[in-house]
Amino acid sequence: MTSPGGLPVRQIAWFVPDIEAAARAHHATFGSGPFFVWQHVPLNWSEHRGVRVTHDHSSAYGQWGEVMIEFVTQHGDHPSAFHDMFPAGSGQQGLHHMALWVDDLDAAIAQFAAQDMPLAQLSETSTDTRYAFVDATATLGHMLELYEPTEQLTGFYAMVRDAAQGWDGSELIRKLI
Repeated sequence: MTSPGGLPVRQIAWFVPDIEAAARAHHATFGSGPFFVWQHVPLNWSEHRGVRVTHDHSSAYGQWGEVMIEFVTQHGDHPSAFHDMFPAGSGQQGLHHMALWVDDLDAAIAQFAAQDMPLAQLSETSTDTRYAFVDATATLGHMLELYEPTEQLTGFYAMVRDAAQGWDGSELIRKLI
């Protein structure tokens, strides 16, 4: 699967109210998994449309064939790229983003903005990895998440992929933190 700039899609993510229930349902339908659950992903900071915000979210990551999948939920009603598509309290859920690895995050943000896909959110994890959501809803119907492929990030993707190799279906949900 390839993105609009020739960059391969690394991850497909859905915004859901219950990440573990979504992981179980996806596994039951498609055989995906196992899923690694990270509650309250720690961030150094986050900015939504240029304004510093609290961005408390949890995710479940699993492998589905060649692509990682993520189920994500947000805790609280703070403005975010998630709530841009699925307003707080609405009960709405669905496809939120596809993740792409880029060589230069700032340059990629500018390139997507020039294609009418403006920056919606920029965040930095507690391990100093920056990532961005660019708003491609007008053209693609979802956000794009952009990362520079650091050793830590590629190692995490490899760990999720490797766990799926030869997996016997046991221990579907695995807590990271």
